[in-house]
Amino acid sequence: MDQTELLKSLHGRTQEAVAHYWQTRTAQRRKQQETGKADQGLRSAVTGGAQMDGFIDLFAELITQAGIPLVCIFRKRAVELPGFFRPTKEWDLLVVRDRTLVAAIEAKSQVGPSFGNNFNNRTEEAMGSALDLWTAFRERAYLDSPQPFLGYFFMLEDCEASNRPVGVHQPHFKVFPEFIGASYMRRYELFCRKLVLERHYTASAFITSSAGDGLDGNYKIPSNDLSVERFARTLVAHVSACA
Repeated sequence: MDQTELLKSLHGRTQEAVAHYWQTRTAQRRKQQETGKADQGLRSAVTGGAQMDGFIDLFAELITQAGIPLVCIFRKRAVELPGFFRPTKEWDLLVVRDRTLVAAIEAKSQVGPSFGNNFNNRTEEAMGSALDLWTAFRERAYLDSPQPFLGYFFMLEDCEASNRPVGVHQPHFKVFPEFIGASYMRRYELFCRKLVLERHYTASAFITSSAGDGLDGNYKIPSNDLSVERFARTLVAHVSACA
């Protein structure tokens, strides 16, 4: 499948990745329950890994169709990059060609019922990773690499808890108005958008999916500026210039 055809089929490929996510998550939880090694709460769906593989597969195919050899794409192994504030950081997908860092992508997700602490952990993790990478880039940790593509992809469970308005505490100073009464879904949308607006990431995508409909690959895009298509086209444009 060439690049044009792959982009045309992007919606269908995303549906496949969404279905893979929920199917893998369900299978992992069932296996852990059967073996009596289930983690606390729904953590079993997080520690099992592999849920986001469908999305990583899609990004890898987009990159190869843009002219980057498969041997230059790293996932699951050799995914460490030097950091500035820590020795190394593992990324979900790396593209390194001729000792040049072309792209680094994070693909994360969150399911309920607890969104509060996990939201803070996810946002702090994403911001810290970006700061670490760009500071290391400034210090030439990646040799003479031109500015790489840095991507952040996020999928959130669409459920009652993620759509419910959340209160904020303001004991000393007022929070920014966009956060007043914002649900966790809205907070993640704002977060993903601001990552790009503040140039911490080159592109970001944000989709939502429910546990029931997701098994059939159904998903939603809360905002067009954070669509999978925009993310994919930005990624393809960048890596094509390095092919």
